[in-house]
Amino acid sequence: MARIITVTSGKGGVGKTTTSASIATGLALRGHKTAVIDFDVGLRNLDLIMNCERRVVYDFVNVINQEANLTQALIKDKHCDNLWILPASQTRDKDALTKEGVERVLNELSERVDYIICDSPAGIEHGAFMAMYFADEAIVVTNPEVSSVRDSDRILGILQSKSRRSELEQEPIKEHLLLTRYNPERVAKGEMLGVQDVQEILSIELLGVIPESKAVLTASNQGIPVIHDDKSDAGQAYADAVARLLGETVEQRFIEAPKKGFLKRMFRGNT
Repeated sequence: MARIITVTSGKGGVGKTTTSASIATGLALRGHKTAVIDFDVGLRNLDLIMNCERRVVYDFVNVINQEANLTQALIKDKHCDNLWILPASQTRDKDALTKEGVERVLNELSERVDYIICDSPAGIEHGAFMAMYFADEAIVVTNPEVSSVRDSDRILGILQSKSRRSELEQEPIKEHLLLTRYNPERVAKGEMLGVQDVQEILSIELLGVIPESKAVLTASNQGIPVIHDDKSDAGQAYADAVARLLGETVEQRFIEAPKKGFLKRMFRGNT
């Protein structure tokens, strides 16, 4: 059976879909058969980041309603042999995601792949609940700002109390923290929360810190997950996060501001 990993957050715009695309791609690049599902019915962004929007014929809701089968709806990624995308519908309501239908699709997909990444909508609406309910693990994505962290804490409460695992009194969902758009220089100035601050509030395992980077926007506009850009700090940070997700011990990077050399300090003092 596949491992089901939900990428979620309490607040929109924190980088969930970017994270879903890069984590799924990273697992596929490691040789694991992986599917990534867009649960954001009505909006649908994952296909843009994965550069497959023109190849969408059938979607997640079509499969739930048995208007198409899974093979018809899955889109094979252009860059990874082991990666498939199941896009969301742009024309249906989120209530189209029924618990029975989602479970049936996940069970069928589990027979084909090793990992299923669920790209959840933000917040606690129906689509987000459906993305979280069947999870084995959850990656909680947050920015280092108070409102984002506070909303993520609420999501943790839902993961712990309203999942299938909690209802069946099974081992709880394994929770991971992914801190995005992190800028250590702004942390030093007191303009955003530090890693320790966020960990103290949420009290979950740190999967990775993704630095604030222009490479993320560039990759999104090109329709290529940023993890493919192994020269960028964001791409390297996502690769590190995937390694940790697979149980490897990888030291955290990008959490401290780079030290300036003597000449830079001297010239800065003269400006």
